[in-house]
Amino acid sequence: MEMNRDQLVEMAVNASVDHPASPKYRGGYDGRARITIAVGGITYSHAIGDKCMNLAGDHVEPGVSMANADSAKNAAVQTFSCIGNPVTCISGPAKGAKGRVTGTHGGIEHCMAYFDPEDLDQMEGTENFLIRTLGQGLKTPEAPDVFWMNIDPNLLEAMDLEIDEEGNVHFPVVTVIPAFLMGSGLGSSTMMSGDYDIMTQDPEANEQFGLNDLRFGDFVAVLDHDSTYGPHYKKGAVTIGVVVHSDSFTSGHGPGLTVVATSKEGRIIPYKDPDANLKPYFEKMESEA
Repeated sequence: MEMNRDQLVEMAVNASVDHPASPKYRGGYDGRARITIAVGGITYSHAIGDKCMNLAGDHVEPGVSMANADSAKNAAVQTFSCIGNPVTCISGPAKGAKGRVTGTHGGIEHCMAYFDPEDLDQMEGTENFLIRTLGQGLKTPEAPDVFWMNIDPNLLEAMDLEIDEEGNVHFPVVTVIPAFLMGSGLGSSTMMSGDYDIMTQDPEANEQFGLNDLRFGDFVAVLDHDSTYGPHYKKGAVTIGVVVHSDSFTSGHGPGLTVVATSKEGRIIPYKDPDANLKPYFEKMESEA
């Protein structure tokens, strides 16, 4: 795939493990209040490739949840970091360990990263990280009507996507969902940071659209949504996102999608592939490094 690599800017940003905050009761869509494990810290038990549904938690973030303590600097971490960017642990017992960005989570303003389990097990929750950000501003001349964001060009290359003669990008996804299932995050002015959620409060819809089997790191297509300048309904448009956090008990919430591509002209053609997950693509990137 031809990309504008020579125009892309690679820049360092720094973040640290963002410690979980004091839990409080969360009001659920069913009228119940719950105290649950939620965002932040290091999640040892769940990573990309693992199921994100039916967990004993709410908005759980896989792997390492990072932020910069300075809010202005953290805004750069959230905006510049792209899925697939290399992350290096630069302090603590796991110093030198290498990982990759798996997405960003709006509201709490976290950037999440995957590390190998043996490296994660060494981490104590006080680590600092270097993220080599690259990807915002990416363009594909063969598909000018596709707007890319939040994805490392090296990940995109590893995915080996097909672009046909009409400029359509054929994109593997685990499921295709309708616009009406998208909730929290609508109204955002940009999707170049953060995410927006799939609503999972209807059991029949969850079954119909395969949401019960969603995993962290899955690629998902949203039909009739244009996310070029914030997500909104537009008939015929297509948005592609990556699942970045778990399901939620809160009304209007559910697994979050960090957007990686959108086309208001519908120049993205999603097709079902059960292996459309970050884990095999990251493994391919490592094997070809």
